[in-house]
Parts: sequence; C-alpha cells; structure tokens
Amino acid sequence: MHVKNLKGFTLIEQVIGIVVFSIALGLFTSLLVPQVVRSVDPVYQVRASELGQSLINEISGKSYDEASDRTGGAIRCDGTSCSAWNNMGADPMDSGTESRINFDDVDDYNGFEMPDDNGKFSNALGNTLSINGADLYSGFKVRVSVFYDANFDGLNDEEISSAKLITVTITTPNDADITFSTYVSNY
Repeated sequence: MHVKNLKGFTLIEQVIGIVVFSIALGLFTSLLVPQVVRSVDPVYQVRASELGQSLINEISGKSYDEASDRTGGAIRCDGTSCSAWNNMGADPMDSGTESRINFDDVDDYNGFEMPDDNGKFSNALGNTLSINGADLYSGFKVRVSVFYDANFDGLNDEEISSAKLITVTITTPNDADITFSTYVSNY
C-alpha cells in the first residue's frame, strides 16, 4: 500500500478544524448565555403579577377606614372620623400592633412588607405560600403604601380626603421593581 492511497486528515487540517470549531462554539455561547439569563425574566414577571394582583385584591376588599360603617351604610367615614393622613398603618393593639390577619381597613397595609421576619411569604390567613415545602416567592420583596389622594395625581394630599391610593411594589430576585396601583374611594 502506498502512502498516496491513504485517505485522511493531516495534523494541520485537524488543528485548523479545532480552531474553527472553537471560534464557532465561543460565538454560539456568547449569544446563548444572555438569552438564558433573560429567559427567566418572564417567569419573575408572572410571579410578581400574581402576587401583586392578589395583594391589590386583598387590600381593596377591606373597609375604607377604621371608622367606616361596616354594616353597609352610605358613608364609610366623614372628614372628621377618618384616620389622620399621617397616622396610617397597622392599628395599635393591647399586645403590640395589629398583624396582617387582623387588618380590617385599607390603611392598615401602609408600610406592610414581605417576606416576614422569618423570611417567608404568607397569605391573609397567615399560611405560608409554598408548594411541597418550597417557597414560591424566594428572593421577592413586597412593599405597600397607602395614602390619601383625592385629586388622583399620585401624590400624598397630606390631608383627609375621599380617595386613597394603594401602591404595591414587588421587587423580583433580579432587582426589577414592578408596581401595581389602585384607588379606593369613600362612598
């Protein structure tokens, strides 16, 4: 058998092939890795939307004010009996301050944050939000603010008025803030 009859790749051809393959793999990886990182954003956005909307629904379903007529009266509170604009938040109780389980009006949520001191998220009944022991909102943060805003400009009126702005801000694990807002009125 002659050497000329043998078919195959020379060492130089193999080295060139490895170099070309390495360059192609490097380009492919540099394009793929950022897409993988961005692909988790929609998952975080969906979870933040679920959490934000459920909190907005929970808060909006509460009474307008501590002094509200909870028996279905026509006026929830008048200009003198409503909570002072600078006194919003959980109501004081004999054993400290009111917990989320006892929140009965919209402004109790002002300053509310999650996760709790144990690093857990819970629902309005105090049950931890998890599936098979895994925390559904690990790495998320929640901040709630409530204030009077009768002229609907998004700024605190710093006086008792007929509308309250509820703002729920969800911070995702990749530090993106997603804000949910709604108004409740004193009618």
